[in-house]
Amino acid sequence: MPTEIYKTSIIELFDGTEIYITPLKIKYLKLFLDEFQNVKTSKNDDEAMYYLAKCATITMRQYYPSIKTQEQLEDNIDMPTIYKLLDFSAGIKINEKSEEPVKSQATESGSSWDELDLAELESEVFLLGIWKDYDELESSMSMPEIMATLKVKRDLDYSQKKFLAAMQGVDLDKASNKGNAWEEMKARVFSGGQAADSKDIVALQGYNAQKAGFGIGMGLTYEKLDESAPSSVV
Repeated sequence: MPTEIYKTSIIELFDGTEIYITPLKIKYLKLFLDEFQNVKTSKNDDEAMYYLAKCATITMRQYYPSIKTQEQLEDNIDMPTIYKLLDFSAGIKINEKSEEPVKSQATESGSSWDELDLAELESEVFLLGIWKDYDELESSMSMPEIMATLKVKRDLDYSQKKFLAAMQGVDLDKASNKGNAWEEMKARVFSGGQAADSKDIVALQGYNAQKAGFGIGMGLTYEKLDESAPSSVV
């Protein structure tokens, strides 16, 4: 099975048109996150859903540019499909069967974006010299793609430093406590914001699951329990 950098899916419009969806390119993700601020400050679920639909409309600029307005979007897809769009495009997870308010679900799953320094990550990957300017970079790369690219770059850089240190009798892994912040950042991105710790089981999704050889969607499942529910260890 080939390695996956991110999850993909297909949605269907009311007229039967199928649209292939992937994580948003940075260019559109920035617009999405700007609009998403209105979800955070919304006064109730109705207002939150209005702004979530506006966020979903922004995703159409990448997926299906002929849908330009919120009205056109709502004329072509239903609410469950909008929720699917939000999940695959930016990791905003809404469970319509949950009793938890929509605003709470959206802001909780979207909180991981607040912890990422997007400008710093872009600057680091831009130094690879592949793109002529930042606009070209933002138009061609999504966050999972940036993270995967930086992972390879950092691993190669670290391997070189580790080799040079070993030549001098230094164990660089022990000396530097390698990669904690980086591993936690990868966990947030590849789990769609569900995990903040690389050791968390929900971090084993997509690219991380492929690398480990098992994980969510590869024979491993998990159930999220309410804090009040009893738990057991097997």
